[in-house]
Amino acid sequence: MAFKHITIAGSGVLGSQIAFQTAFFGYNVTVYDINDEALAAAKERFSKLKTVYGEFFDDVARAEKAFASLSYSADLAEAVKEADLIIEAVPEVVEIKTNFYTQLAEVAPGKTIFASNSSTMLPSQFAEYTGRPEKFLALHFANEIWKNNIAEVMGHAGTDTKYADLVEEFAKTIDMVTFRLHKEQPGYMLNTLLVPFLNAAQYLWANEVADPHAIDKNWMISTGAPVGPFAFLDIIGMTTPYNLTKAKAEQGDQVSQLIADKLKSELIDQGKLGVATGEGFYKYPNPAYQQPDFLK
Repeated sequence: MAFKHITIAGSGVLGSQIAFQTAFFGYNVTVYDINDEALAAAKERFSKLKTVYGEFFDDVARAEKAFASLSYSADLAEAVKEADLIIEAVPEVVEIKTNFYTQLAEVAPGKTIFASNSSTMLPSQFAEYTGRPEKFLALHFANEIWKNNIAEVMGHAGTDTKYADLVEEFAKTIDMVTFRLHKEQPGYMLNTLLVPFLNAAQYLWANEVADPHAIDKNWMISTGAPVGPFAFLDIIGMTTPYNLTKAKAEQGDQVSQLIADKLKSELIDQGKLGVATGEGFYKYPNPAYQQPDFLK
């Protein structure tokens, strides 16, 4: 089975990147989101990605072609009617994902494989809602997908290996280095390592131990890393970290409550969502951590 039509559900920071990457490597891509306003915002992201891809791959014409080839729909049945594969990148909220898969199960063709890009949740949490657990798995990408080109493939106990194989082969065709996980793991490999690191940095900030720039500077000098945790958070955007810490806070985690409150009041409520909005913990397009004197 060779994939031709790919639907990306959710056009936020990473969903839009997955869609553009897939279109750039020659697939027919439909972008689904909940309403026309969300799709209009997506088109703005794609316009910026067109420039990024043209420069990164030194192929402006190919980036223009990918941009022009994208299709859009706020009607789920319409968006998936020809899909060989649908990649879900909706918000990291259990109820939203559950409702999405319940609706998707009713309208997707029988041939369609479902893959979740969830950062921290497991396929087994949603398999029963898909109507096709054997064709459901996780396919996780890193942010700034064009250069951080990993794809983690993770099934659940009921995933048929042949569908995981197909998804892994697809990922390779869009220039991903693939990693097959042998069992379910919240956060896969990448986020199992990254999330505690980011949480520790946010704790130092929320508990007023040190400010974000000092924390990043310390990390960069100490380890030789090109960016610190708060630069990472700006790249990721504030929505996903906030949703994750809020969920932990609702389970009684007081540290997560402290972080969630500070993210909301000092960044999200101020429209400072990171690179995408031009300001987060740093101002863009020329953040302080990229300046020659930052590490002095």
